[in-house]
Amino acid sequence: MKKVLIITYYWVPSGGAGVQRWVKFTKYLRSFGWEPVVYTPQNPEYPALDHSLEKDVPPDMEVIKTPIWEPYNIYRNLMGKKNEPINAGFISENKKSGWKEQFSIWIRGNFFIPDPRRFWVKPSVKFLKNYISENQIDAVVTTGPPQSMHLIGLGLKKNFPTLTWLADFRDPWTHIDFYDDLHLTKIADRIHHRLEKKVVRNADAVVVVTKGMLEEFLKLQPKRIEMIPNGFDEEDFLISRPELDQKFTISHIGTLNTARNPTIFWKVLNELCAENEQFKSDLLIQLIGKVDFSILEEINENNLKDNFLKIDYLPHNEAIAKQMSSQVLLLLINQTNNAKGIVTGKLYEYLAARRPILGIGPTNGEVGEILKSSQAGIMIDYIDAKKMKETILDYYQQYKNHSLTVPSNLVENFSRKNLTRDLANLLDSLCEK
Repeated sequence: MKKVLIITYYWVPSGGAGVQRWVKFTKYLRSFGWEPVVYTPQNPEYPALDHSLEKDVPPDMEVIKTPIWEPYNIYRNLMGKKNEPINAGFISENKKSGWKEQFSIWIRGNFFIPDPRRFWVKPSVKFLKNYISENQIDAVVTTGPPQSMHLIGLGLKKNFPTLTWLADFRDPWTHIDFYDDLHLTKIADRIHHRLEKKVVRNADAVVVVTKGMLEEFLKLQPKRIEMIPNGFDEEDFLISRPELDQKFTISHIGTLNTARNPTIFWKVLNELCAENEQFKSDLLIQLIGKVDFSILEEINENNLKDNFLKIDYLPHNEAIAKQMSSQVLLLLINQTNNAKGIVTGKLYEYLAARRPILGIGPTNGEVGEILKSSQAGIMIDYIDAKKMKETILDYYQQYKNHSLTVPSNLVENFSRKNLTRDLANLLDSLCEK
């Protein structure tokens, strides 16, 4: 078997979407002739832990860990948050963001470039230079965010010019939705763009997860670029299908930051509850994962507190069961300039759950296209209250008639095993060259 060294910050027992892509790739790579070796930090900062994913890691696979220093203890002392995990996406769960948090974000954006994991780059390049010299490695993969992982790949490419390097972008770099929230100086912005361009142009191939990202990265003139989207693992859905919730549950699974806050949606639900006592009695909004304080405030302001259940975090297998038992799955796209090209990782597991998907975001974006072609749901514009109300009432009527189902066509296109085959074929072609 050929060997691929995978450099990733997120690894089991990390929870959240960031870890799943490469845990699932490593699960199936051996089936396609590649032996994975994972390099990851020994003492990382994870926003949540999820031991349920450990079953997907081949038990005899080599995992190399070295220490990392991150500046988060300084941040905790400044904010008075000792021993609290650091949330991704600038989420503030307990209070509105104050000047200290804004100042911390400015420091993070302008001094820790490209991100706070930058201090692991030099020691990792030094360590891996020796490891690669002493071991047969056919290809290196770096996956970000955090984008510092790609700087490790850049350093290794300088030392081993003939080594195949694939840079995998699970999210954009300078086009990521919160990039403007970093309040970058012109100098910092130039450095981010310069590093991004160096990585994209020096990697033997760049892999992205959406069509929008592919179009953006093409402008940076990569040697080769391919799209391998996120997906779902068919084995995760072999569980006995749970019974559907008795309540009219509308469930969102995953992180909910301010950019995804569906303001009109809460108002429409408030209106429907005021107009229909039975609807109010049946409705249950489930938010599973980290939720920004501002969203919780809006739910209260719209008199939905009695119809609301917040679950902080669930292991991956339990989250899947919740998706399968929910009446409707809520999919929210960030209200940002790049919204059309955003495809959240949870979409594919939503499709596999085969429950109706209520999407709120750009109707002419990538997610809208997927929902339309799969017939798994509908995408409604952020401010289209009329369409939102009609759709919710339609789903509710089907729920009352016990006929709320969807066909979910083309789901197999996004199976993790098929996507791993595509990855292995790409690695094979790169190594042949």
